[in-house]
Amino acid sequence: MRILITGKNGQVGTELSRLYHPLGDVILVGRDECDLSSERSIRDVVRRVKPSVIINAGAYTAVDQAEMERPLCFSINADAPRVLAQEAALLDALLIHYSTDYVFNGEKPGPWLESDPIAPLSVYGESKAAGEAAIVETGGRYLVLRTSWVYSAHGKNFLRTMLRLGAERSELRVVDDQVGAPTSAAEIAAATARLLEQYTQYDGLGMPWPAGIYHMTAAGSTSWCGFARAIFSAGIFGTQPRVQPIPSSDYPTPARRPSNSVLANEKFARTFGFRLPSWQQQLEQVLAGMQVAS
Repeated sequence: MRILITGKNGQVGTELSRLYHPLGDVILVGRDECDLSSERSIRDVVRRVKPSVIINAGAYTAVDQAEMERPLCFSINADAPRVLAQEAALLDALLIHYSTDYVFNGEKPGPWLESDPIAPLSVYGESKAAGEAAIVETGGRYLVLRTSWVYSAHGKNFLRTMLRLGAERSELRVVDDQVGAPTSAAEIAAATARLLEQYTQYDGLGMPWPAGIYHMTAAGSTSWCGFARAIFSAGIFGTQPRVQPIPSSDYPTPARRPSNSVLANEKFARTFGFRLPSWQQQLEQVLAGMQVAS
């Protein structure tokens, strides 16, 4: 396979770069090589590379800043996926695109299904929903993988923020009324590699590819406060600040967040035959890797 991966410097892109060379000829591009806010840049790169698989790991992810940068956010999160889907269809290539729990309003009491109506609360959520719709409308071979609360040992994310603040303060106040499934970029990358292996099998047998939107998150759920407590309870970095629960109203942000971000993964498991590990297992693995690297 010839695999084009966008967003090479992001959380998922960095993890993908560590896994994919055994699977084929991998071309990794970042903003300098492929500007996702420029339709011409995207089309030029895809037409030059001529990939059989495109993995769009690039995105505008500054959720609060998006409230002030709506045009740029939509350009990267909605227009770019449309262009990538169009180019993939011309090549009969597979497009794998990552989306988010933020397409939902959080008001459902239980886990969200792929068939549930979307109602994003923020510009970021709206842009990701528009990107999904553009891919589905284009058709062809695609996977839209909704994930949630992505973190890793690198980049800007909740885990790294907590570790930094925990080293500076004896007490942290963390929101406890938003619930979701913290999912590591490493597991997202590993699961995507398994999907690509299945794709080659489908293709080799001449079977139709099960295109669609799927939820792909860690098993289980917790609040941001619960996630923070789990990070520090591991005791790996020697910091043990007190983590106090607070309501979202005590920590106002420009963008509204869904209170319930838990996604049901049954459709994914039925279709592809596996699940991602629990959020606790994923956190343990990420922290252990950080400890080894420190």
